[in-house]
Amino acid sequence: MTKSSEETAPAKSAPEPAAEQPGDVRRMTRRGWTLVVSGSLFLVFVLLGSVVPVPFVAISPGPTYDTLGRDAAGNPVIQVTGHETHPTTGELRMTTVSLHDGVTLFQGLGFWASGRYALAPREEYFKPGETSEQVKQENIQQLQDSQTNAQVAALRKLGYPIKVLAKQIVSGSPADHVLSPGDRLITVNGKKIVEAADVRAALAGTLPGQTVQITFQSDGQPERTVPLTLAARQDRKEGFIGLTAVDRADAPFTVNISLQDVGGPSAGLMFTLAIIDRLRPGDLAGGRHIAGTGEITETGEVDPIGGISFKVVGAREAGATDFLVPAHNCAEAKTTAPEGLNLIKVSTLDDALTQLDNLKAGRPTASC
Repeated sequence: MTKSSEETAPAKSAPEPAAEQPGDVRRMTRRGWTLVVSGSLFLVFVLLGSVVPVPFVAISPGPTYDTLGRDAAGNPVIQVTGHETHPTTGELRMTTVSLHDGVTLFQGLGFWASGRYALAPREEYFKPGETSEQVKQENIQQLQDSQTNAQVAALRKLGYPIKVLAKQIVSGSPADHVLSPGDRLITVNGKKIVEAADVRAALAGTLPGQTVQITFQSDGQPERTVPLTLAARQDRKEGFIGLTAVDRADAPFTVNISLQDVGGPSAGLMFTLAIIDRLRPGDLAGGRHIAGTGEITETGEVDPIGGISFKVVGAREAGATDFLVPAHNCAEAKTTAPEGLNLIKVSTLDDALTQLDNLKAGRPTASC
């Protein structure tokens, strides 16, 4: 059978569309992969920038607290039991710095752009492997130490006697198992102990292996005198007892400081002034809004602190017109002090009291 013409002759129909060339396929594939990879990298960047912390902390002005006022629970910041207190006017305001840890990349950029925060390497505030909780506990301990120093400095200034106590006993040292923390030190090597520094001074010229007499008193017990054979220590030539001594006020009343959610040592000066203002007639602030900062020693020296550039800003925002600045912080404080804030340089508790008297009398103050 002969095939029909439809089967033997080419059909006269519309031409088929041209096939896609191999080069076009490669271009589409490359473009697609580029979009996929770029999109994935962008998503990863957004995720990391939003969630993963960077090795920086953000610092900003923190809250301020009037040491002549009350804490968040409504209790007086300075509480005196067993002694008359005196009315005060104005404010003696302590200042703080807020530290923000766990900052992500995007948060850090936002903090930096705001102009209110500064970014600093985390290692400047945290030891390697140290957690935020550990730093918090250290700051609480520093606050407690500053409160104790403030009490001693204030009561010493007010004329109350000082006693010297053993604070820590070094394990395995000559004092171990002989003295206990809290024991009162009376004499060391025949020399009367009036302040903590006298303990080290009493051992000047001694040698390891030498025996000295130490007189002390445990709580509620009569005085005891015992011999101690001095040990050696690499950081000193004289003999070593093995205890840390601290000054404590020997007053017939108690002073407590109530303040929560604050840490660090820098409120010491303002605590000291508030204690004096409560116990002594005269009204230190004289109705003025005074702020300040500075670590205080048991003998009344005012030591420098960190974060002064943020503290002066926080103080002015809280309404302070005058700010007590540790002398070594003056140069930095001047660079960021807000308009209308009078910076007053102090090196000791006596300096601070003199300058507050000058303010009340309208006399010039020592400026930074």
